[in-house]
Amino acid sequence: MEGLRDRTRRAVRAELAGRALELFAERGFDETTVDDIARAAGMSKRSFFRYFLTKEDAVFGEIETMGEQVAQEIAARPPQEEPWQCLHAVLRGWESRINAQVDAMRLIESTPALRTRLLQKRDEARTRIIQALADRGMPPLEADLAAAAAGAALDAVAREWLRTGGSIDRLTLVDRAFAMLRPAFLN
Repeated sequence: MEGLRDRTRRAVRAELAGRALELFAERGFDETTVDDIARAAGMSKRSFFRYFLTKEDAVFGEIETMGEQVAQEIAARPPQEEPWQCLHAVLRGWESRINAQVDAMRLIESTPALRTRLLQKRDEARTRIIQALADRGMPPLEADLAAAAAGAALDAVAREWLRTGGSIDRLTLVDRAFAMLRPAFLN
């Protein structure tokens, strides 16, 4: 059970990340300083560093904790559920949260240093997801492959959605991508 202190910390982190994204969109990532972000949030630079180690970390907001939360949701699914179906259901539930990160993703895609950091964050998330699938009884190689395939599916969904100018429902695309990959994971 999450306490008041944890909820407050998460709320402040979310506000800081939001302010940072606003400033990055307005001024550019490289042109925005930690002092600018802290000032916009009504706090000191020192306080900023209590919530984020670097300016880059402020960009990742929910992305940072996603792997841990997805792993927890995988663990909470019915034990008899087939692993690929489980992964599909959990990530389908995350689609709206991922979609809400569009501004952050655009910034990340346009900033080389952030793209590199995103790869690191994705690897950390994937490690947690692989472990959660392995804990459900999936062999390590298959768990690794399933997590990588699911990540590739979500990336392809995002690119297709952008290609169509957002005219296709993202959940429909997620379902289609997972259905296309499903035969490879049947037992």
